[in-house]
Amino acid sequence: MPNEIERKFTARTNGPFTDVPAIPVQQGYLVRADGAHVRIRKSGGAHTLTVKKGRGLTRQEFEIGISADDFDALWPATEGARVTKTRRLVPLPDGRTACVDEFAAQLAGLVMVEVEFTTEDEARRFRPPAWFGTEVTEDVRYSNSVLVTAGRPVTDR
Repeated sequence: MPNEIERKFTARTNGPFTDVPAIPVQQGYLVRADGAHVRIRKSGGAHTLTVKKGRGLTRQEFEIGISADDFDALWPATEGARVTKTRRLVPLPDGRTACVDEFAAQLAGLVMVEVEFTTEDEARRFRPPAWFGTEVTEDVRYSNSVLVTAGRPVTDR
């Protein structure tokens, strides 16, 4: 499986992303195990099935496109393990893109930002803009697969 190198932060709600178009996202978890999960996602008009393994800065990730019919057929199996959010793709001054997720439903009020990198060294050198909040890359409580059942961490409310 290819690696995903990503840093994750809480985001300040007054960041420069409110004018960026929002993409509706629905994702549900088919399997959640210690350090691994399988999810389906509908993001705008795209449908994917993703397998992730590991925690923290570098994880293994395998993602494939699936049809809308396949997504709809699998969706009932995610009952009780779903996330609804809007995603904004915000260009950063260094040419990277920040994915800003504003959660809804049981996670309403939580705003997260993620930035992907090609190497771990590049990720470590990255200096987040002031509107990024606390880094939570290594905090498993902020993993979407944990948030779906555990809710927002108490320290974030």
